[in-house]
Amino acid sequence: MRSAFIDKLLKRMDRLEPAEVQSVIVDLMKEKGFLEKTFQALQEGVILLDPEGRVSYVNSAACQLFGLKEEQVKGQKLSQGMRGLDWGELLKPGTVVSRDMEIFYPENRYLNFYITNIDDDQPLGFVMLIRDITETRKRTEEQIESERLNAFTLLAAGVAHELGNPLNSLTIHLQLLERRLKKMGKPGEPLREHLDVATGEIKRMDGIISQFLAAIRPTKPQFQRIHIADLLQESLRFLKPDLDQAKVKVRLDLRADMPAMPLDADQMKQAMYNLIRNACQAMPKGGSLTIHGSYTDFEVRLSFEDSGRGISPEQMGKLFQPFSTTRSSGTGLGLLIVRRIIREHGGEIDIESRAGKGTRVSLWLPLVERKIRLLEAGGGPPEPIVNGEST
Repeated sequence: MRSAFIDKLLKRMDRLEPAEVQSVIVDLMKEKGFLEKTFQALQEGVILLDPEGRVSYVNSAACQLFGLKEEQVKGQKLSQGMRGLDWGELLKPGTVVSRDMEIFYPENRYLNFYITNIDDDQPLGFVMLIRDITETRKRTEEQIESERLNAFTLLAAGVAHELGNPLNSLTIHLQLLERRLKKMGKPGEPLREHLDVATGEIKRMDGIISQFLAAIRPTKPQFQRIHIADLLQESLRFLKPDLDQAKVKVRLDLRADMPAMPLDADQMKQAMYNLIRNACQAMPKGGSLTIHGSYTDFEVRLSFEDSGRGISPEQMGKLFQPFSTTRSSGTGLGLLIVRRIIREHGGEIDIESRAGKGTRVSLWLPLVERKIRLLEAGGGPPEPIVNGEST
């Protein structure tokens, strides 16, 4: 790719003194070196292509984005890895293409590239600029999710107000009917079954509304320094009847020196209840639930791994959507509640699953205060693991 200046220089080459030619070449080399250093310093990827779409230059940022080396890329046609570009159309003056794409190597990221021809007057080739928009896309998705939750909050307030009064009224009248049936004695016994069914359904509706409000209503955690292992033990004791009925065996795999950390005990136990119950429901014929616990100087990781039926790829994409559930009696709000609680604690939740192979839910919770560990003279590291079982 030659500039008009170089073309003029070549025409006048025979009229220039050797010293003048040398000076021009030195200046060009300095300029070329300056431009290359500038391109290499950019965080955006830069790729230059000849008129046939072959790579003539690539900077280090572009190599890092695609996990390639410069010598692997030079001379290769860009169309081999990027389909759908009309190079003939791009040669037309003023033509620009901007497109988003997702890459999976060397890591899963979202990129935006901008490509246009270098000179409208003559076919010198193309320049392609590449930006990493992974974080921007993530922030956009979080903003959309926040707006959706705000909409759900308004909807929940309206639903609670509109349904609350009729449910209270129905409950009162059912209580009056129950008193009448008691006075009737044996003649009223055949009607008691119908009364119990109606009472149970009203309680279930009230529970759904309460869960929906708990899932999306913003509540500020009341932090206290608590050992998360103690909360886990309390949760398992509370849910022991459910675990026994489901024939689920629980194995604890926690570090012996799990630190105290700032937590809201009630909210965290609610999150643990949901995760343990979800695991039980994923193993209708019984199975095992292993709870791992470890930590670094910055965060605690707690994972719940079951041997259940797993989650299909189609269901994975809907896990945190309200009322999306794989169970006929489920509300689909359990994981939404868990994620809200974990995020309000400054943490994150991650779910890994394969259909028929079980599911692992991992929680990362930050240690606000950096823990300083001192090793005793002649001593080794602290005992890493304590194993226990609860059935």
